[in-house]
Amino acid sequence: MTSLFTGYRLGGLALPNRVVMAPMTRVRAAAGGLATPSMATYYAQRASAGLIVSEGVQPSLIGQSNPGTPGLHTDEQVASWRPVTDAVHVNGGRIFAQIMHGGRVSHPATTGLQPVGPSAVAATGNVFTPAGPQPAPVPRALDTAEVPEHVQSYAEAARRAVDAGFDGVELHGANGYLISQFLSSNANLRTDRYGGSVANRIRFAVEAVAATADAVGGARTGIRLSPGGTFWGVEDSDVPELYAALLGELARLDLAYVHLEATADEDVLLGLRRAWPGTLIMNPVLPMGPKQAGKTEADHWLGLGADLISFGRAFIANPDLVERLRAGHPLAPVDEATYYQGGDAGYLTYPAYQYTA
Repeated sequence: MTSLFTGYRLGGLALPNRVVMAPMTRVRAAAGGLATPSMATYYAQRASAGLIVSEGVQPSLIGQSNPGTPGLHTDEQVASWRPVTDAVHVNGGRIFAQIMHGGRVSHPATTGLQPVGPSAVAATGNVFTPAGPQPAPVPRALDTAEVPEHVQSYAEAARRAVDAGFDGVELHGANGYLISQFLSSNANLRTDRYGGSVANRIRFAVEAVAATADAVGGARTGIRLSPGGTFWGVEDSDVPELYAALLGELARLDLAYVHLEATADEDVLLGLRRAWPGTLIMNPVLPMGPKQAGKTEADHWLGLGADLISFGRAFIANPDLVERLRAGHPLAPVDEATYYQGGDAGYLTYPAYQYTA
């Protein structure tokens, strides 16, 4: 069986192992969406991963979902990311930027702007704001003529990401954010070319990925998807048909990878593995669910045909996760209270495994 610790060729990158650090929001950016020296240290500490995918990075101010997240839409933001990517590369790593447009999962208190979405349907639950959690507002439905601007925001952010030293980008098409909203059958009630049928609901995702691949190359472009996921209240009807159709269109673009979350039954996910001819990264347990991914789950999905395996929470408390998995060392527990609190505690303070005599 394929080992988690064998190398893999991903586009122009030679990965030393098949362990991927999944994107995780940590809200440690400085004012203006700037990356910080602490962020450089955080990612460099985890550079032994075959590939790091950064936290979600907004491609525009209106695309910002949470306060304290970094951007890739100004020259200052690009400059702030260069020490981060340099630190990862100096430590032998590879890093993609995850481009995340929040769509309706945002708030005027965070951006000063009314959020936008495919339709005027609010997300379920409270969104984060500088003043604390607030009910998700009703977004403004995008006019058909406005949609290309938001498609292009992914491509423009990708160009900036490459300029900042990232090895590539991953479009966040999962978890109820803008691409996921267009795919959804309850967040997307449009009657134009971007809504209704499966072919129309996948159009925004396909256009965003195609524009990005055109901007920086397919080998530098991936996308993360959560088939059947219900984050922020999105629902997908006809999940196997919808995502098979999407993967069929994306297969024409020679992408670096598709990154799937375990948000559907295994038989559905296996069908999507068969539908996708390229590299598949599998996140083997439900994100933020009760179970944390470990080597058992990784080996299971490698045996089912995944090429690379992504780990989220395990990387927070275990900067040396690859070595711990390789040696069979126990994984340190994560302090959930420090996920989003800011500062270096619970961010840079997790040590590597301590050997004892």
